[in-house]
Amino acid sequence: MNEGFWTALLAFPFLQRALIAAWLASIACGAIGSFVVVKRIGFLAGGIAHAVLGGMGIALYLGLDPMAGALVAAVFSALLVGWVTLTWREYEDTLISAIWAVGMAIGVLFIALTPGYDKDLMSYLFGNVLLVGARDLWRMAALDLLLVAAVALGYRQFVAVAFDEHFAAQRGLRVRLVYLGLLVLVAITVVLLIQIVGLILVIALLTLPSAIAAHYTRRLGGMILLSMGIGVTLASIGLAVSFQRDWPGGATIIIVTGLAYLMSTLLHVARRRR
Repeated sequence: MNEGFWTALLAFPFLQRALIAAWLASIACGAIGSFVVVKRIGFLAGGIAHAVLGGMGIALYLGLDPMAGALVAAVFSALLVGWVTLTWREYEDTLISAIWAVGMAIGVLFIALTPGYDKDLMSYLFGNVLLVGARDLWRMAALDLLLVAAVALGYRQFVAVAFDEHFAAQRGLRVRLVYLGLLVLVAITVVLLIQIVGLILVIALLTLPSAIAAHYTRRLGGMILLSMGIGVTLASIGLAVSFQRDWPGGATIIIVTGLAYLMSTLLHVARRRR
């Protein structure tokens, strides 16, 4: 991040909002992404993320806030995906793939049917962090607060389910309820990330900072905090590079994060071989 970026950051409110939004997204990714990585439910999170487009399309068609539609669709998809996983495990991959595809198809259909619709579909699929407004920041901050509070209150239960469902069930924990609750938190995080990187790239930002953090700590609490810091740093670097190069913000953040994960993985493998 050179002097030009910092000068522009002080001069342009839209860039300030973009950076704050990226930080808020990173906090959410650290809090929830760590459980996604440990539990290895990235595919489930992907199904939830892509089904969200259906809710956004229906909301636009009805003249409602698309992000409100996204939130409703995300929670519904999370519960549906969770029910499929718990009930039809032998058909899990096929059914989640169907939810993934049908959700996106419904979104595209309703967006096309919306009268006078002039919103660029690409901004939903790939995000546009530079268009984040003050209202969006308040909404993201509220969702962040909800996510962090939920993780703090249910931390022990989420850890138990993430590492050993059978042992947790033997101890009397309502595993199914906790598991569905975790998926709902994943759904809320997906909605928070849509404006930053879009639906297509959500899973990368949700999982990669936590995957990097997992290379350096074995404690889940430390992994959450470290992944937050990694996410904030990489999102800032990605935004700076995108501004200097005039590249799409969300895509650049993902590229920077992906490169960091590749480097961290290589270092981790080399360290283990020693």
